[in-house]
Amino acid sequence: MKTTIDVSDALLQSAKELARQRQTTLRDVVEDGLRAVLREAGTKPRKAFKLADASVSGGKMLVPDPAQWHRMEEDHVLARVLRSARP
Repeated sequence: MKTTIDVSDALLQSAKELARQRQTTLRDVVEDGLRAVLREAGTKPRKAFKLADASVSGGKMLVPDPAQWHRMEEDHVLARVLRSARP
């Protein structure tokens, strides 16, 4: 998640220097600092959401032609419109 925060120039420069010394990113330094503050406050930081792998194995697509997908979609929409137009 991206966010914008205002910090003093001196604090930012110190954090950047620490990141350089540790050969890491400013993001890692900021996240480590937030974790430390939350730990000190007795609040457990939430783990980041990780989407489960739902990929499927398989060979070729059942309908590999994009134009055929488009025709199928149009047919489906037309059938719904005609069905809803009936009394």
